[in-house]
Amino acid sequence: MEARAEGGAAAGSPPSLFELSGVVVSSAMGTLEREVWALPGQILQGILPLLNIYYLERIEETAVKKGLSTQPIWHKLWNDVMKIRPPKSENITSWRKKFLETFFSNVLHGVLDVSSDQRLSDHRFSPLLHSSRHVTQLTICNMLQGVAELTAEPNQRVLENLAGSLRTLKFHLLTSDLSIRHSLSLLLHHLIHHGAVSQVSMCSWPVPDKVLLVLILSMSAGFWHPGKTLMHQGSPCSLCREESDAQSLLTQEDGALLGSNQLCCGSTEQSETGQWGDSESRSKKVQTASAKVLQEADADSQASIELSRSSSGTVKTPMLCGLRSHPLQNLACQDVSCTVPPEYYNIKGESSPSLPKRSSVGPAFRKPCRRLKTAVGRKRRSPRRNRRAHAEPEDLYDFVFAVAREEEETTESLYESNAQEGESVDGWASSPADTPSFEGVGCTEGGSVGILPLKAACRFRSVSTLELFSIPLTGDTCRALGNLLSSWVSLEKLVLSYNGLGANIFRILSGLRALSHRRDCSLHVVRVSDVFAHIPSVELVRSILTAFPRLHTLSVSFDLKNQLEGNRPERHSSSEAEIPESCLEQLEIRFPREPLQTSLLLPVLKASRSLQQLSLDSATISCPLEFGLLLQALKECNPGLKRLSFHDVNLADYQKEVLLLLQDPVLQEITFSFCRLFESCTTEFLSDIIQIVKRNSTLKSLKLPGNRLGNHRLVALADIFSEDSSSSICQLDVSSNCIKPDGLLEFAKKLESHILQRGGQIKFTHLRLFQNWLDQDAATAQEALRRLRAVCNVVSNTWDSSQAFADYISVM
Repeated sequence: MEARAEGGAAAGSPPSLFELSGVVVSSAMGTLEREVWALPGQILQGILPLLNIYYLERIEETAVKKGLSTQPIWHKLWNDVMKIRPPKSENITSWRKKFLETFFSNVLHGVLDVSSDQRLSDHRFSPLLHSSRHVTQLTICNMLQGVAELTAEPNQRVLENLAGSLRTLKFHLLTSDLSIRHSLSLLLHHLIHHGAVSQVSMCSWPVPDKVLLVLILSMSAGFWHPGKTLMHQGSPCSLCREESDAQSLLTQEDGALLGSNQLCCGSTEQSETGQWGDSESRSKKVQTASAKVLQEADADSQASIELSRSSSGTVKTPMLCGLRSHPLQNLACQDVSCTVPPEYYNIKGESSPSLPKRSSVGPAFRKPCRRLKTAVGRKRRSPRRNRRAHAEPEDLYDFVFAVAREEEETTESLYESNAQEGESVDGWASSPADTPSFEGVGCTEGGSVGILPLKAACRFRSVSTLELFSIPLTGDTCRALGNLLSSWVSLEKLVLSYNGLGANIFRILSGLRALSHRRDCSLHVVRVSDVFAHIPSVELVRSILTAFPRLHTLSVSFDLKNQLEGNRPERHSSSEAEIPESCLEQLEIRFPREPLQTSLLLPVLKASRSLQQLSLDSATISCPLEFGLLLQALKECNPGLKRLSFHDVNLADYQKEVLLLLQDPVLQEITFSFCRLFESCTTEFLSDIIQIVKRNSTLKSLKLPGNRLGNHRLVALADIFSEDSSSSICQLDVSSNCIKPDGLLEFAKKLESHILQRGGQIKFTHLRLFQNWLDQDAATAQEALRRLRAVCNVVSNTWDSSQAFADYISVM
């Protein structure tokens, strides 16, 4: 602290008596904290910059009450310590939260040494514990650094704080360390299952480890198979232990619980009406009930112990071996039939040699299984899977994939037979029997067990947003993800970006199809983007809407066509298949330089009568008739369409259709981005645009980036705001239009003239000017921007047009 006073004296005049006193007070905050809080605001204001981050954070509430702001202090701390400008710094509302959140991450990952600055170190405080309450987003990087530290016993309170504050968990992994898999399991268990994390994002994992990838996906979906993790730790987590301690209070109710149908049917009705993502207390109760079933169902106590024994011979806590009630099921045996741990079943659903005979198990385990034999319905077996099931029963990879291969083989055989009959890919998973399902799993003797490991896992709280960016997904991982999606009722948003899906997209659609049958599902946003398109973009849109018509937002984007055209599935009946009426409100399609396919798009528009926003990117239009059919369909089938966007679509030869769109009485926002509108247009075309927009009182936003406006056309556009105009344009985007400073200045002067004629009454509020040639005359550009900013909000950037032009020439 004294160093600050010396530094101030060296920089200029010697410190004042007040500053010296403040240094002394700040160094003695351990004993004077309460007294400092009681100081008048004027005195406290001088002391605040002298406090370290721990006391500065603790005094925040007192400072606010006294009308003082600590934001400038935290901003200065950021500049002094972090030494970088954060992205979108103009949008930061709390520098205190921004600093402490970044401080936590840097300390955890070993990037920041707290001893490097006196304001960061204090032996009375733990850096991680003190800042953890402010962390809403955490990124796990590289080789899972920090995971073991967070789950260590000394940082238990840090983990508890994160469970309450964290909302977004990101993974940016280059490689993985399997040795800390148990720590990762416990971290996800605390932050997701017992915490408040609502979004999990994974990005840029070039060679993902299947075991860890599936672990993250399954735990994000609310599934957890504790097994080795708990044996490795020696005991369950503290939150689960509380529920285990409460078990003894319910012993007298066990008999009544097993004897009633409420366990079999009533809990299912409860789970059908609620979302698992928001019902931690309910899942704890069901977990306890499952434990009681495990304890009391077997009349032979020795058999009960064997049922709860792991493959290593260690007896598990019954609560953690039991299955939490699954929200997908409406079957009578949902809680009773699956209390047997999965390691005691082979792939065929039969008991392994270590399991006592089923005759020794009480009736609660037998009768429902006979009822559900037909619910599974598959008879085929694969001998190689029987051998694999005994190798490592609790390995996570086997845990998810051990029995899913039978489902894949069955699906593939059905697909082959459908293809021989001329069916389209849309029918690939149209039958409920072909979709991933939890129904009847583990309840049929001698029948297929479907995805038994997930059925036998504990079910906890799940996240609502899943994002996968640049992570290659194989057929196995796509099948696992499809299985998870089929019951992920809390999921609201799914983003799959550059995952190399190919034909595996239909494995995921199979899970979405099953999820769409759930009354309590929450999914309403799906975004899919990739490099190569396995099938035409519009056909994929049709498939997704057919599988899940309840979507509100759908985005499909591809960069390039699939070069292996012969590998594309035949879809002769796809264009004839009727799409069910959908709830779609926003549709975005990026075509990989392929035709618009209006004939396929029209049924999508007809089925989406609630559509409010449509975006078409990089499509090619073959003739005016095709474009005309599209506009007619939009007018007839989508009366509520408010936003329409075309990007990188050559509309130079479709001036008539463009004028018709601008006349639309419903559209509020129209975007023609890089559509070459004025490439070879006449003066009459520009005049027609201005006159139509002047008469359209509905249109509020007109975006024309990348259309070669130039100076003279920009100046002409100012007439949209003339005195005789009834236009309601609030936003105008003229980015990337070869606008020079003198043209922008003339536009500004003309706009000022129109505003004066209208008595200052104008609705124009936003002007976008990105990537124009304003650097050619800086003084003129600044004068033009000064005039425009007096009228509206101007968004521009410093762009080196000469360098951009050189870069363009270099790649020609």
